[in-house]
Amino acid sequence: MRSGSGARARNGSGRTPARRPGRPSARRRIGTLLRFPAGVLLVSWEYMWRVTALHRSEVAGDSGDLPPPLPADRVDELTKRLADGVGPMFHRRFGVRIQGARMGPEELIGAVAADLNRPAPSTVAVFHKTRGGPGPARPGDEYRVQMPGPWDGPVRVLHRDPVTIRLGTLHGHLEAGQIQFTADDPGDGLRFHVEAWSRAGDWWADLLYSRLRVAKEIQFNMWVHFALGAAAIAGGRVEGGVIIETRGIPAASCEAAVRC
Repeated sequence: MRSGSGARARNGSGRTPARRPGRPSARRRIGTLLRFPAGVLLVSWEYMWRVTALHRSEVAGDSGDLPPPLPADRVDELTKRLADGVGPMFHRRFGVRIQGARMGPEELIGAVAADLNRPAPSTVAVFHKTRGGPGPARPGDEYRVQMPGPWDGPVRVLHRDPVTIRLGTLHGHLEAGQIQFTADDPGDGLRFHVEAWSRAGDWWADLLYSRLRVAKEIQFNMWVHFALGAAAIAGGRVEGGVIIETRGIPAASCEAAVRC
């Protein structure tokens, strides 16, 4: 397991306390929180009047919908595994096809990695890097994503290659799971995908997420914005709207997924 930089302080019992996920400064957190009420209203308004077509489907999933295994060198006491969550898991995929893009897959993912806030809806989601050096997202870097109300959550970069960025949740996050950004060009235009494997982090989040569906819809709006933001970065136009696929996985399947 990867330890934090430098020596850790020990408590009175002689044991090394677990490192807590980093937090941005109080000034930055207060500034972000002050924007959230207006941000939620703005995103809701934009959703109501969005001209881009949204094609949603929701079906039952199976064991093939579980996320990739967690890389052993990115797992420690802070990792919030899928099995640590509560309730069903939702495997969601948001995809856009971008015609006339000025970037290829590697350039687009490079631009997203350089600044995760660039495609994100800044009114309701702000990425603060809390661990790692300056520059683009790299494996081992940690971010705290500030969202409305209790939606604040720490994540760690699990994997990065020329066309993929994958993040995993840390303890303190509303959800348990992973999120991945990918780009490719199968020959009919550049494609960008946001793929999430997530379940509620605790029973309260389960009430808001899978029962009242409040958190689920906020997540939905955020990743639709993110996909469209990536298309804007690429410089092309979205053709065919945003394709959103949701597959539900029973809780028992998630609890058996110790690898995740």
